[in-house]
Amino acid sequence: MMTRMTHIMFGLALVTLVGCQSTTGKTAGQTIDDASITAAVHSKLASDRLSNFTRIDVDTERGVVTLNGVVGTAEQKMRVAELTREVNGVRTINNNLQIQPQ
Repeated sequence: MMTRMTHIMFGLALVTLVGCQSTTGKTAGQTIDDASITAAVHSKLASDRLSNFTRIDVDTERGVVTLNGVVGTAEQKMRVAELTREVNGVRTINNNLQIQPQ
């Protein structure tokens, strides 16, 4: 009984992942890799002791990380890019951060 339920759950998960591929054009592996990169960038930014980077949106598409949001200084904008560059799997960074002095 448990084996049958496991097979059913696996089948449903597989169908879901295949559906993701057809709508985004990415494989399940690419989707997982991009999600991992996004999570790692968020973690890196949250753990930075020099600044509070909570107003930054991170999106990843095939290793290309796009940063949107607001920072207080040009130095902070550069710092976010530096931290993002340190994450494994990041190929390119589109730094669209806006500077709004506080």
